[in-house]
Amino acid sequence: MVFKKIFPAMIAIALAAGAFYSASGCAEASAEELRYSYPDIFDISYTPDTLHRCTGWFTDAGAWFGFTPPEKEAWVNGFCGPFSLDMNRRQWLAKSAVAVLPKEGGKSVADSLCYYPGELRLCSEFPQGRVEQHLNFVNSGSAILSIVNESGEPLVLKGVEWAPEIKLRAEGNNVIASHPSGERVVLTFSPDVEVAVAEDNYRAVAPGRRAEYVVISMFDSDEALHKGLVEVENLVNNPEAALAENGKRWDGYLKKTLRDDMPPEYDRIAVKAITTLVSNHRAARGGLLHDGIIPSHAVGYFVGLWAWDSWRFCAGAASFDPELAKNNIRAMFDYQLPDGMIIDCIYTDPAENNARNSKPPLVAWAVDKIYEATGDKAFLAEMYPQLMAYYKWWYEKRDHDHNGICEYGATDGTLEAAAWESGMDNAIRFDDTQMLSNGSPEAWSMNQESVDLNAYLANECKYLKKFAAILGEEFDAPDHTSELSGYFYDPERRFFFDRTLDGQFVGDPGCEAYTMLWTGFATPEQVKEMMPVLQDTTKFSTYIPFPTVAADNPKYNPRGYWRGPIWLDQTYFAISGLRNYGYRELADDYTRRVFERLEGLNEGGPIHENYDTHTGKCLKAPHFSWSASHLIMLYNEYGK
Repeated sequence: MVFKKIFPAMIAIALAAGAFYSASGCAEASAEELRYSYPDIFDISYTPDTLHRCTGWFTDAGAWFGFTPPEKEAWVNGFCGPFSLDMNRRQWLAKSAVAVLPKEGGKSVADSLCYYPGELRLCSEFPQGRVEQHLNFVNSGSAILSIVNESGEPLVLKGVEWAPEIKLRAEGNNVIASHPSGERVVLTFSPDVEVAVAEDNYRAVAPGRRAEYVVISMFDSDEALHKGLVEVENLVNNPEAALAENGKRWDGYLKKTLRDDMPPEYDRIAVKAITTLVSNHRAARGGLLHDGIIPSHAVGYFVGLWAWDSWRFCAGAASFDPELAKNNIRAMFDYQLPDGMIIDCIYTDPAENNARNSKPPLVAWAVDKIYEATGDKAFLAEMYPQLMAYYKWWYEKRDHDHNGICEYGATDGTLEAAAWESGMDNAIRFDDTQMLSNGSPEAWSMNQESVDLNAYLANECKYLKKFAAILGEEFDAPDHTSELSGYFYDPERRFFFDRTLDGQFVGDPGCEAYTMLWTGFATPEQVKEMMPVLQDTTKFSTYIPFPTVAADNPKYNPRGYWRGPIWLDQTYFAISGLRNYGYRELADDYTRRVFERLEGLNEGGPIHENYDTHTGKCLKAPHFSWSASHLIMLYNEYGK
């Protein structure tokens, strides 16, 4: 099925004829920027008060701060914020650092908002004329507020309700707002703007020209402030170049991803997924030595980098921002231990890092996605020794009986950490698991061998062999690929299961079996035998397909984290796995169920961590990168 792309052409025709307005009422800036085909991508309108927090911000370019458009019921004529997105400094620094009014005042008679990918817009109609505000991040430290003034009057700019402990001072054409936490908000105005600072606010009067620019920057220390002021001055003196780069960057993201044969509503899902990943990009800071993608900027405890989360994010981002994907890989390997282990998670404060466990090995897959997008052999050569060390670590520290089949485990001997290492913290298959020492203080295994872990390892082996051939290296590591299909398949129940070390199959049918289809290591006969269970509407072919455990399991819990809900990575593994074995129409049907039934996905709602199997209702964290990555992959594979 081919779907013609007509919306950008319609925009061009409308602009040629005159002003074009989105459903939100804001005039479009350029017919050439694809992002303007996707208005209102998220509804994050929120006007802060002293105590309340929202659960989603507009942020971009790796910034550690964000903004929201105001709610109509609590209107502020400026973007709300900035809000600090650091894990340890999550706070509103102002209700609005820059509110804009004509000098003669007056209440706006019509207001409208729009969130485009990479841009917020606020449009106000005053008796004197329209005033538009556009907000774009141009780097990790600064956003540019562009003001289109059609009132013909000078404008008055001022802050609204700075945080109680903020101290303001003027320094040239900068207003510096300092917080005791060390964070500094800097507002930089054009040299001819008249700026006055009082004890608790500032007032800036700009001439009545049509275009006005304010640079809004944030620094986490005085040292960073002093280093950054020169760059900020350059931005306010030449904003157009930085804004053009912002437009080029976002246009590149979308053009590299969007297909010309997809329904417009599916394109919108892909754009929403890209926007989610980009809004969770964080620049290197403190203990994070490279840029990376966090799981969700909306939840404070997710402001760090996790291993298997990162591998998934990089696989999703590789096609549209491969440099970010490369750096995210590097960020995790910055903390690779001497024995090859990649630790669970890392933070800006390394004292918070968790090295009790690793995470499922999917990194060579992610590196291959980057290589396929870039052809960058230098990156392969850089990563190959580290990838090999990590791959070998599993067989050295997580193979209790040395039979070439690995187990999840921990460095501290606790089942809690071992369950974390699986990534499926409270999965039903671990209910009766015990821990065993592997002969050294830092090496412990569960007493069961996991089908997903060994499928992942076999997949890593495949890619590492590919890299070795490309680089002219010798592959000198274990390869147990040929053993998997027979070892983990139960011919009586016709499904894949974990096994205890004494050979017993563990538990009930669950999502861990999907990995054998996704990696392609199941035999076609086994997949054919599995199909009645996979297509059973009481088990896995549910309203949203492929839950983490069969929906008729007595232990199934629709809100039970890994004991029932939909996780889109597992749904992706199942759908992609079916596609691998020739069930393309069925895979497309399941993809449509995901795209058309998840709550909020086709409206302004955020992409969530997981979903209710039977209703599609959102569960857990919003603006979740992991789900976004797999939506991109589902989009890429649909119809193929």
